[in-house]
Amino acid sequence: ERNSAPGYRGFVVNASPDVTLEEDLQRRDLTINAMAQDTEGRLIDPWGGYRDLENRLLRHVSPAFVEDPLRVLRVARFAARFAPLGFTVADETRRLMRQMVDDGELEHLVPERVWQETARALAEADPAIYVRVLRDCGALAVILPEVDRLFGVPQPEAHHPEIDTGEHVLLCLRQAARLDADTTVRFAVLMHDLGKGLTPRDNWPHHYGHEQLGVPAIEAVCDRLRVPNEHRALAIMSARFHTHCHRMPDMKPATVEKLLEQLDAFRRPQRFESFLLCCEADASGRTGFEDRPYPQADWLRRCRQAAADIDQRAIVQALPPERRQGEAIRQAIQRARQSAVAPVLTEIRKQRATIEASKTHD
Repeated sequence: ERNSAPGYRGFVVNASPDVTLEEDLQRRDLTINAMAQDTEGRLIDPWGGYRDLENRLLRHVSPAFVEDPLRVLRVARFAARFAPLGFTVADETRRLMRQMVDDGELEHLVPERVWQETARALAEADPAIYVRVLRDCGALAVILPEVDRLFGVPQPEAHHPEIDTGEHVLLCLRQAARLDADTTVRFAVLMHDLGKGLTPRDNWPHHYGHEQLGVPAIEAVCDRLRVPNEHRALAIMSARFHTHCHRMPDMKPATVEKLLEQLDAFRRPQRFESFLLCCEADASGRTGFEDRPYPQADWLRRCRQAAADIDQRAIVQALPPERRQGEAIRQAIQRARQSAVAPVLTEIRKQRATIEASKTHD
């Protein structure tokens, strides 16, 4: 194949038998992907793939690398997959990727392919490396400028010892992977603090209202990359309500019940569990907090269970016949759920007090 136009669709293919194996391998992306074996098991390695494999290097094979801009994302994805084994991107490949970005090659990528590579990268062993590699070569500013904008944005050091919002998001991604969360959760974690890139500089390092401020940015990302609806829904939910989960023990029963409603926790328990994973990844994605427990997830789970266990049929039957309809039923169930949550919150606060006392004693 030979490049004939900008982007990855502009190729002409020659399938002639006189194309040699070495020529074919030269068109591959990375040297570790440009090896072959003959029928006797002998290694055919004209481009040093085995050497790079031993040295744990991701290196491009030839100048033909620049003809397919998707390879920039693929290299970042391979880096995310193999980083735990010690693999890094070769310096000359990093420079070439930077040159491709500067030349505008990534502008030719179609949204579906960007999302496909990003979703696959989020599922890798260390998805934070994907973001890191793309940012180092300038590609992140092209495909996910909303995330790139977070780097250099400060947060209060008391709550975020890592300070930098972009670094915090990478820590959160690592925690999501550590929690074995699926890509829906990992995407939500990547998106959860986009609002901090939009808060007024005069307020830094504080980010009042960043939860809601980030929602339009998430919608823009999802529209542009044509992100699946389930990923979009969880990302928006996590952005809006993750801080609510962090401080839920201080809420009133009515506020907790309202939060559960907003999370659609009664109808969509699995999404609710995914939301809790996002919150845990956010809380532990801070320098020095990686191994701290996150009891809020279990506490909110207990509140949901208590609210879900009410006898709705009995509640409706207890209403006068003329009020057994629409809004009156909804309000009665709402009050019953609040009453069910109240003693659970009381117990949670006692438990939190015990935990805090234990920390003070230690």
